[in-house]
Amino acid sequence: MASVGELVSSEKKKKKKKEEEKKRKSAKYSMSDLKTLGHQLLSSRAHINNLPILLTFVSSSSSSPPHYALEALLSLQSFFIPLLPQLPSSSSSSTTSQAQHDPDFIYLTWLRSKFDDLVNSLLDISASPHSDEALREVVLDTIMEFVKVGNGGRFHSAIYHRFIQSIVHSAIGIDVVLDLLASKYFKYIDIRYFTYITVEKLTRMLEAKDTSDNNIVSADGGNRSHSRTSVELTTYRMHYILSHIPSLEGMDEKADYEMWNGLGVFIKVGDLKEDCNRQKAEDKQHKTDKSCNNVLSVAIIAKKMKMKFTKAWISLLRSPLPLDVYKEVLVTLHQAVIPQLSNPILLCDFLTRSYDIGGVISVMALSSLYILMTQHGLEYPNFYEKLYALLAPSIFMTKHRAKFFELLDSCLKSPLLPAYLAAAFAKKLSSLSLSVPPSGALVIIALIHNLLRRHPSINCLVHRVATYIMNSYLWGQCTHLNFLHQHNSSLTSLENDLDIMFMEDGDGITRDDSKAVKDGEQEDSGTSSRKPGIDHFNNEETDPVKTNAMRSSLWEIDTLRHHYCPPVSRFVLSLENDLTVRRKTTELAVKDFSSGSYATIFREEIRRRVKQVPLAFYKATPTSLFSESDFPGWIFNYEQIDNSVNGSNINVDIAEDHDHALAKRQRIECS
Repeated sequence: MASVGELVSSEKKKKKKKEEEKKRKSAKYSMSDLKTLGHQLLSSRAHINNLPILLTFVSSSSSSPPHYALEALLSLQSFFIPLLPQLPSSSSSSTTSQAQHDPDFIYLTWLRSKFDDLVNSLLDISASPHSDEALREVVLDTIMEFVKVGNGGRFHSAIYHRFIQSIVHSAIGIDVVLDLLASKYFKYIDIRYFTYITVEKLTRMLEAKDTSDNNIVSADGGNRSHSRTSVELTTYRMHYILSHIPSLEGMDEKADYEMWNGLGVFIKVGDLKEDCNRQKAEDKQHKTDKSCNNVLSVAIIAKKMKMKFTKAWISLLRSPLPLDVYKEVLVTLHQAVIPQLSNPILLCDFLTRSYDIGGVISVMALSSLYILMTQHGLEYPNFYEKLYALLAPSIFMTKHRAKFFELLDSCLKSPLLPAYLAAAFAKKLSSLSLSVPPSGALVIIALIHNLLRRHPSINCLVHRVATYIMNSYLWGQCTHLNFLHQHNSSLTSLENDLDIMFMEDGDGITRDDSKAVKDGEQEDSGTSSRKPGIDHFNNEETDPVKTNAMRSSLWEIDTLRHHYCPPVSRFVLSLENDLTVRRKTTELAVKDFSSGSYATIFREEIRRRVKQVPLAFYKATPTSLFSESDFPGWIFNYEQIDNSVNGSNINVDIAEDHDHALAKRQRIECS
């Protein structure tokens, strides 16, 4: 007995011989012979045997030149198009015995099998990497003609489904076919309708296949990576198809209501006319009834299209998306998808999952999520917590930062926003202003300006800035006193002078605090909360409720007054106005600053006319590094100190400090 391998090899040899015979037969015919065969086939049924010969030229495995395949295809298309309404269905098995012996039925059944062979060959050519581009375009047109009338004169959805499936699952780049399909045929309503249905079916099949692949443990890692690549390519093409279908907004009754199949797939407008004519007896209102029927039909079609559109997109978003497709979907979702959905809330799972990822993905998902919250009643309790977590220096470098800052300003616009939440965002932005580029500092100033104007209850953050700066200065003086006491210096008079400047309330430093410094801060736990210069804001906390922002101040904004970039230092002066008086102030448009960069700032500075230009020279030669006007109240001794006396350096420094303290005390008493 022959083994299984020998049987398989013998079958392969037989197939190979048949292909070689077909090639030899096709090689016998010239272009004029093909034209003659086509004319004979179209002229009489007596030449029906020319049909199998022409089919040999229309095959992906055929080695005939492309113009031979084109000539044969044109003849076959002209032959089958008139016969398609008469051909029986491929799946029809319930036929009577009399019909089975009927010569016409046998003939039509044989033609149906040849038509199926032709369709299979066309699908192979459309997905073959060796096909000519001109041949692919003709194949596309032929397939769409078969789709148009292949189902008894109606739209043949099965052929169209197989065609889309062959394109989507092809392992080669066939973007040319997709571009042709989108540009020539997506303008027809019925093709859009069946495209949505096909994409929904394909995504479900892909999801089921991916699940089965995950359940099967394979030892070949290469096959897994290849399967993952094919799935990503398939998902990319399905997204390409959906994103290139025109939207239904503003659908014109004449232009956008065009059908590829004239019979239609939605409703029969004529039946609606008859029903209305029965109810309307007057002939004068026939035109009005006709217009009402058209409006009704368009409304019904739009409703059906929205349902299929929603199912297709939701099924696609539930499947695993490649990263580039994921980002592209998030960018266009709020403009191209959400307005067309029958129920936009169905996107909440996808958007909340994307928003929880963090980073750039969260920024891109914010636009669509904001629309669902403001226009469709979506409740997302952790929205502001996630939004607060996005505030990082890297956000000022992202590609979509302009849209993010505009949405951030819109999200913080509500007057019902709690004060602690507004304060947390203002303080977080204020702390970021120290580590972002100048363009980012301009956006931060605009955002804080609007926050202070909208929420007067957080203006206490501005009022504490002066107190914070004074306390920081006084705390530095206490630290200096601690250094002097470590060298056993008697400076009681200097301490008394500083006591006059110390604040007596809880926000300042008291005498006990200075003693704690002199004792080496032995009771840190009891006095840490009263130390001036300590910012109570917790910058590492991700929950805005626990940041203690209401106990802090916007001291970082005061440092921007001395920013190295002149536009920043000038723009921050706008915060010195009393923003609580709303009638005297206006909100700043964040979009005017959100797209800024070094280049835009430089261009604006070049256009700006400067009245007085600073000059880099001195009118008189300086005699010292610092002048006495730089340190009012201090006296500098210019005596030379012998460097050989090393042991008396500390005593000399203490004596000079003592002289300074005495002089300072005399000035205070005189005043």
